[in-house]
Amino acid sequence: MVLRFAPSPTGPLHIGGVRTALYNYLLARQQGGRFILRIEDTDQTRFVPGAEAYIIQSLSWCGITFDEGPHVGGPNGPYRQSERKDIYAQYAHQLVEQGWAYYAFDTEEELEEMRQRFEAAGMVSPQYNSITRTYMKNSLTLPLQEVQERLRTQPYVIRFLMPRGREVRFYDEIRGWVSFHTKELDDKVLLKSDGMPTYHLANVVDDHLMGITHVVRGEEWLPSTPLHVLLYEGFGWEMPKFAHLPLILRPDGGGKLSKRDGDRLGFPVFPLWWQDPSSGEVSLGYRERGFLPEGLVNYLALLGWHPSGEQEVFTMEELIAAFDLSRVSKAGARFDYEKARWINQQHLRRRSVADLVPQVRVLWEARELPPISDTQLEALIQLARERASTLPEIVDAVRFFYAPPTHPLPETLSAKLHSPVLALLPTFLLELEQVSEHTEPIVETTLKGWARTHSLPLGKVLLTLRLLLTGEESGPSLYAILVLLGAAEVRRRLQIALPVYGVSQRL
Repeated sequence: MVLRFAPSPTGPLHIGGVRTALYNYLLARQQGGRFILRIEDTDQTRFVPGAEAYIIQSLSWCGITFDEGPHVGGPNGPYRQSERKDIYAQYAHQLVEQGWAYYAFDTEEELEEMRQRFEAAGMVSPQYNSITRTYMKNSLTLPLQEVQERLRTQPYVIRFLMPRGREVRFYDEIRGWVSFHTKELDDKVLLKSDGMPTYHLANVVDDHLMGITHVVRGEEWLPSTPLHVLLYEGFGWEMPKFAHLPLILRPDGGGKLSKRDGDRLGFPVFPLWWQDPSSGEVSLGYRERGFLPEGLVNYLALLGWHPSGEQEVFTMEELIAAFDLSRVSKAGARFDYEKARWINQQHLRRRSVADLVPQVRVLWEARELPPISDTQLEALIQLARERASTLPEIVDAVRFFYAPPTHPLPETLSAKLHSPVLALLPTFLLELEQVSEHTEPIVETTLKGWARTHSLPLGKVLLTLRLLLTGEESGPSLYAILVLLGAAEVRRRLQIALPVYGVSQRL
């Protein structure tokens, strides 16, 4: 089994492209096959500098690796179609010789005139096809001598000769049997006047030469497949198996997910940070939002593919073992950012604390927060990651550690302070400072014992102390907070807070 991912370097890689690469990768690895990266850059007018490097970097970050490609080499290179230009012309001319294609000499002005003429005659969206080709300047309508002269003296393209009156049927591994009638298809250009192939010719030739056995690509390429099927027939080559993946839809289901949708709804549609070289516009990716690569990959795998069991959280190795193309849906999959965050949260919890320290430290230092030891950071990560869905949320969840609250608190919070608890907190502080070992179990025992001794409701004690120390109603375990702050910092914060609420005892 040989599969490929063949993106065009026309901009940043959309997460839909990442999913396509992922499904190909899972199949190749599961079956012990090969996986090839091919850059389809035949349309030089749409080439974007830096896009190819971005594609490779993005897939590498996601853990999607290749056996062959422009960055790793291999026996089927070169892997950029622009570097394979000399290969395609011979195949295009071969099709002409075999009666599957023809030369066309029409200028842009003549093509536009044809469209206007047929529109005026009532034809909707005129195309260069079995009807209009008979009115145009090509090797089907011109005398042989004139054709030969034009080939020597003027630009030309090679068009596919779409047969009339045929139904083109092929089996799709996801959709079953699919059929198109050739009356719906036009005579696509195969070789442009500059000698560059179009997508259709280069795609089929390269897939054949590289031994591709399975073409797994997006649904948007389904209408192109009948032409590809006919090209395989014209060349007499064995056809690969086709599978066309469903679209990734907007959260409301109303169309394909776009960058505009992501901007409007507040989530990325690219894996990594991207700066548009023409406009300078910057788009953040999932990496910059604090997603782990395994979290994003796990979620994308579930967009259109349904595992056989109830499992939702997968490692890459588990995905390779479980993936089944027959369980990919034909219907589009709605993107759910909250579900993506939940999946990522599960992977955050699976990662070792020590492994997360370097990544969280980068975020900590980027915010110019106070210096912190690895031991303290590990303790904070352990405390926060049960509540955090992304890496930045780990830092947000332990705000109490580096950002003491300002007193008085807002009225909605200060109204929840329990006066009897406030009045007696100095005595708790004394007990806390006498504890020989500051661990969560010992601090918890100390606080609960103090509340019983003074007949104070534990819920009121916990809420009042949390509000004074953190300024928040909820958050990580208060016992853990007391340990992480330490008795000295707890004293300092209470010394600031209690007088504001009328407690004047010396601490």
